[in-house]
Amino acid sequence: MKPLHGVRVIEMAGLGPTPYCAMLLADMGAEVVRVDRPGAGQRPGEPDPERDVLTRGRRSIALDLKEPAAVRTLLALVGKADLLVEGYRPGVMERLGLGPEVCHARNPMLVYGRMTGWGQHGPLAPRAGHDINYIALSGALHAIGPADGVPVPPLNLVGDFGGGGMLLAFGLLCALLEARRCGHGRVVDAAMSDGAASLMTIIYGLYASGLWRDARGSNLLDGGAPYYGCYRCADGGHVAVGALEPVFYRDLLELLGLADGLEWRQDDVTLWPRQRRRFAEIFATRSRDEWAALAAARDCCLTPVLSLAEAPDHPHNRARGTFVTHAGIVQPAPVPRFGPQAPAIDRAPPRPGQDSVAILHDWLGGGGHDASAEA
Repeated sequence: MKPLHGVRVIEMAGLGPTPYCAMLLADMGAEVVRVDRPGAGQRPGEPDPERDVLTRGRRSIALDLKEPAAVRTLLALVGKADLLVEGYRPGVMERLGLGPEVCHARNPMLVYGRMTGWGQHGPLAPRAGHDINYIALSGALHAIGPADGVPVPPLNLVGDFGGGGMLLAFGLLCALLEARRCGHGRVVDAAMSDGAASLMTIIYGLYASGLWRDARGSNLLDGGAPYYGCYRCADGGHVAVGALEPVFYRDLLELLGLADGLEWRQDDVTLWPRQRRRFAEIFATRSRDEWAALAAARDCCLTPVLSLAEAPDHPHNRARGTFVTHAGIVQPAPVPRFGPQAPAIDRAPPRPGQDSVAILHDWLGGGGHDASAEA
């Protein structure tokens, strides 16, 4: 039995952080019902719903929430839920008649999770944005990229998923514990701009201590240090080096065939540019996999930079079951694990609305609701 077995969740269908949060909950055993719009997944340019692994692990009901009967049906489901997650702009759920006050009147113990870019209040709250905008205002984007170039977006991992979906999942479970202790739910206001700032806590601490320069590519963890970064190899592949501690740095120097000497002192930042150039020259003499093989027996913190196609086949990932194949799709396994094996994926991504009738029957007993769901 998974840790969240018995927890019921309503997920208002959306993009990015909200489905990721719902996926995390479903992976841990929560019963998640995804509320889709009728016809979702059928428009040109939309991803194939059955290959959208972010929606794995739950069932889908199709409701047209512009119709009063559909709103009544959703409120009936709210009465049976522990958590609700939505990712609309502030005010949208209220306009639909599904805001926190209405839902708490139906179910006082409901934890109501709200995922937005800018939060429920503040000057930017009603404005549009995407991951790149949210991390720009946190200081995170400014810190990532080459010293002589423009900031580089780290995919949409920092705002959408780390600062968004994970933050919302954490907040929901905190509030769920409180609700079960105190008998009342609350609203979780999860903003990606807040979450991105939280992920930068260690960097702000280093900056306050005078140990971090407010300039890209000049610090220990941003590619400035020659022993923490990526290098191009003879075959065009890359290796990632993270030899931060002196013992690992010495092992790296041995791997590179460099004798100990003043010019390789790790703590002298004035030597970093020359050291990086020399490291780059040496790494360019062998292929990526040759360097990985040479480093395999050492603790010099060197790994190959793998592509999306390569990562699932790496021996460590195979041994850990880090990636799994479910419904014919290779995808990251559920995390974290509570034993040697990763939790299983219970359901493939649903087609929007495919479970409407079954959900109404299971949650509402087949009655007490309007016939407003599309089967």
